[in-house]
Amino acid sequence: MMKERLQYALYRVGFTALALLPLSVLYVLSSGLRWVFERVLRYRREVIRTNLERVFPELDAEERRAIEHDFYCQLADNFVETAKLLHISDKEVSRRISVHGTEMVEALAREGHPIIVYLGHYGNWEWVPASVRTLAVPEFKSQVYKPLRDKAFDRLMLRVRSRFGTVSIEQERVFRTLVGIARDGKQPLCGFIADQRSNSRVAHHKTVFLGQPTHFNPGGEQIGDRINAAYVYLDVEKPRRGHYIFTFKRIVPPADSTGTDSPYTREYLRMLETTIRRRPGLWLWSHRRWKWEWEEQAAADSKNRNIEQPDKQE
Repeated sequence: MMKERLQYALYRVGFTALALLPLSVLYVLSSGLRWVFERVLRYRREVIRTNLERVFPELDAEERRAIEHDFYCQLADNFVETAKLLHISDKEVSRRISVHGTEMVEALAREGHPIIVYLGHYGNWEWVPASVRTLAVPEFKSQVYKPLRDKAFDRLMLRVRSRFGTVSIEQERVFRTLVGIARDGKQPLCGFIADQRSNSRVAHHKTVFLGQPTHFNPGGEQIGDRINAAYVYLDVEKPRRGHYIFTFKRIVPPADSTGTDSPYTREYLRMLETTIRRRPGLWLWSHRRWKWEWEEQAAADSKNRNIEQPDKQE
């Protein structure tokens, strides 16, 4: 416990020291950090390049390197921008983000609907809670999170994520928490980042995402269906460094999706793909999103080759 408190104090001092600097200075530091990630550490470079080669086979190597460079720039910016959340004024946040579609979200809440907001690891998702701070309703605003192994850093990140009044709910408690709030006659809003590789293959559903066969977890939709939620997608744009445009869009599955499982999750993934293809470098290409799918395909290809090759005759 003493070790954890000491670690937290050190993390807090480090983040606070960064947060007290103006963003103009932080972006100079970010440019240096980008160089370290990209040129020195080569952070997950093979994973990033494999993902880009499979998703964008039509691009040449130079075009994919441009996306890779954009990714490293965003990764470094995410670090300093997240630290800045410990010491940033509402006035500066309002100057740096533009939020659209809030009237639609408020109307759904006033109609009695809890709100499930789907988003991706795109741009700086740690700034996303700022997009809901101006909503008059619903009053309870939250996001799902997975606790970090480093408990001291996890404590710090929980503090950062509460900067705009949102509540962080552990994955294992999301269902009980949202159902309980809905039963009390309130309309919770909860953000789900649902573009990562799922933790288990059990009961996973499949779709095609960014041209790849993709497992997805429909947990957010299963919870939403239980509480009669409305589903909303948060589109993200980055017009220039340090500035974001957040747009709430109603998720409406296509008419021919009747009878299809998890239609809202599938439509969310389609909308996210549109966002990613608009500027690919802002997505988190460093995670092994399709590890299982590619392993399954490799095994199937190997099996097919063995079937197609008859045993040699003596």
